Amino acid sequence: MNDSEEAIARDVEAISRISAVPAMLRVICRNTGLGFAAVARVTEGNWTACAVQDDIQFGLKPGGQLDVNTTLCIEARAARMPVVIDHASQDPVYRDHHTPRLYNIESYISVPIVLSNGEYFGNLCAIDPRPRAVSDPRTVTMFTLFAELIALQLESEGRQHAAESALMDERATAELREQFIAVLGHDLRNPLAAVSASADLLTRRSKDPETVSIGKRLQATTRRMSRLIDDVMDFARGRLGSGIGVTLQPDDDLHTALCDVVSELRDANPGRAVLENIAIGQRVFCDRTRMQQLLSNLLGNALTHGALDEPVRVDASVDGDCVVLSVTNGGAPIQADDLHRVFEPYWRPVTSKPGGGLGLGLYICSQIVQAHGGVLEVASSADAGTRFIARLRICG
Repeated sequence: MNDSEEAIARDVEAISRISAVPAMLRVICRNTGLGFAAVARVTEGNWTACAVQDDIQFGLKPGGQLDVNTTLCIEARAARMPVVIDHASQDPVYRDHHTPRLYNIESYISVPIVLSNGEYFGNLCAIDPRPRAVSDPRTVTMFTLFAELIALQLESEGRQHAAESALMDERATAELREQFIAVLGHDLRNPLAAVSASADLLTRRSKDPETVSIGKRLQATTRRMSRLIDDVMDFARGRLGSGIGVTLQPDDDLHTALCDVVSELRDANPGRAVLENIAIGQRVFCDRTRMQQLLSNLLGNALTHGALDEPVRVDASVDGDCVVLSVTNGGAPIQADDLHRVFEPYWRPVTSKPGGGLGLGLYICSQIVQAHGGVLEVASSADAGTRFIARLRICG
């Protein structure tokens, strides 16, 4: 890996796109008692934090850097083996080492994150100023498993990015589309299954309520990710021609289903304000899973493109024989010339950041709404913000 600003920023962003990483770091701190955990990008000349759980005010944030030669991660990188210290000041190997003294730490663990091609990405590491029993085999196994999951997901992100580039090219061929399907159908499912298995393990074996809650949240997220993969595969196979199928059934609690989506995305975006006013107190006829996907896509889009310092608002209510669902965010408005294109497949505005997705989310939203016999509209202005409004005929 090179240490250019662009390369470092790209890798930090890649880790930020792995939705399970924050939960992993919280689980590490909760289960080990360590106060600081991080995913670090580590090369011979650079140490950069990509994701952080800081309960002891260590002071590093994502993108923050340390002199790699002052860290023990460089030693883990050289040996390609974990470095584990329970009590540094009493450890025969590390009691005189400069790193524990420099950073005032007693307990430390660092496990390499290595891709399947042998490329060294960095380390999953954690520290604390107090002694902790981190050399326990179960703790080391947990770190190793999480490091392997991160490596798998990084590889999938890389393959997906390559597929995105190909699909955005007007000269992309049917063969490239089939490769894209294969990436989604095979390569993405394997790491997703691993994350799901880890979530099941946390849920079944932990007695800590917060850890169980995290495990259940991971389970819900992996289920929804699996459904999204199915949707994109259906889309690619259908070559835009067959639309998205729905199964309309009576649902007496769509209110809870939509609230669950809001809670999930709120948890995944700490620091962002999401205001909800969901009032659906009657039976509706809809595809519950597709309705959750519709809200997830719209809310995810608003969190991605909306102003960071302004809240995102979700409203859902019954109006006559329709359910009206809207998501509103502040920030720079969509250009007037682009409003008619936002629901086109593979289209993204020229201002979009690299790695922002395939440009299928809003298209899939429009297809879900159409399949429910409804309409999806967008309005955007500097004063009122950007608002997506779905009106679906699903009341009976």
